[in-house]
Order: sequence, then C-alpha cells, then structure tokens
Amino acid sequence: MNHPRKIFVLLGHSHTQGFTAELADAYEHAARAASHEVRRLNLGELKFDPILHKGYREIQPLEPDLVTVQENIRWADHVVILYPNWWTSMPALLKGMFDRMWLPDFAFSFSKENHDIAELLKGKTARVIVVDGAQSPFMTRLKYGDYTNEISRGILGFSGMSAQVTTMGPCEHPDAAKHAAWVAQVQELGSQGI
Repeated sequence: MNHPRKIFVLLGHSHTQGFTAELADAYEHAARAASHEVRRLNLGELKFDPILHKGYREIQPLEPDLVTVQENIRWADHVVILYPNWWTSMPALLKGMFDRMWLPDFAFSFSKENHDIAELLKGKTARVIVVDGAQSPFMTRLKYGDYTNEISRGILGFSGMSAQVTTMGPCEHPDAAKHAAWVAQVQELGSQGI
C-alpha cells in the first residue's frame, strides 16, 4: 500500500449526478477508506465568472471559490480531475476555471528578462479521468488526435505536475458488467492514491 496522500478531487462536470459524478464518488470513497486525506469540490457548485473579459492584459480578482480551488491544489500531493469529453475537449466551464485561476505566481512564473518559465507545482501528481459518451476513447483519438493533451500537458504539465490520463467509454449505454468494471477501476486508483 502507498503511504497516505493528500488528494484533491475535482468533479469537472457542471452536473453532480450521472456517471462522471459516480466515478468521482467512487474515487473519493476508496481513497478515504485507504486512509488518504481527501478534499473534494464539484465544479457545478462553484460560483465564478468563467470569462476572461480582458484576456490576461488585466487580471480579474479571483472569486472566493477560485481561491479555494487554488488553495486545495497547493495543499494536495495529488490532484484528480474527472470530466466528460465534450467535442474532443473539456467542458467550457472547466476550461474557464483554468483560464481564470491558472495564473503566474500560482501555477508558474515567467521571467520577462530571459523568458524562463518556473514550474511552481513541480513535484505534484495528477490523474485526469475522461469519460467518453458515444464512442470509444480509441476511436475519438484515432479520428481527432490526443484530446487530453490540452489538460495533461498544456495546463498541468506546464506547471510541472506529472499527469496520468485514464479514459473510459463509450459510456452512454454500457452494460452492467462494463459499468461495474469502470467503477472498480476508479476505486482501485482511489485506494492507491494515484
């Protein structure tokens, strides 16, 4: 068994019911049962403006819920983000959350003199769990390329986090055995704290 970890679980779906939420619950409960310390937030319950009204020319003050997300990421050894694949990407609200709070002096720092980037979240790990609805992750990847690169490398990796990706699907109408197997897979990840 791995040593107990501090784990932040973020349900990156606007709805707290359904299969993605069930997987978040399964991960959280298994992690707690294995003595990991867990904090959990549901994106759909957070109150914030997901729009960068002036881009990054003027940083908007962060709403309290976005500050809480940052605090939980700072606190955690391991971050778990679960979301559905919508149009080969994460839901817009989740992307808006990252746009607003994945900022210099939190996730990275940038030197204007020599253009070096410091990865401020280096040493942390992440697990991204993506649920595909209508087709298998393999077919989505075959048709459209790596649809997890944006979050695993472009966001988490940019800040120094080492991210692993788990994809599941098609999840729209799985049989009971497949459904149970996916839940068990996520429970095992939670139990191991990975």
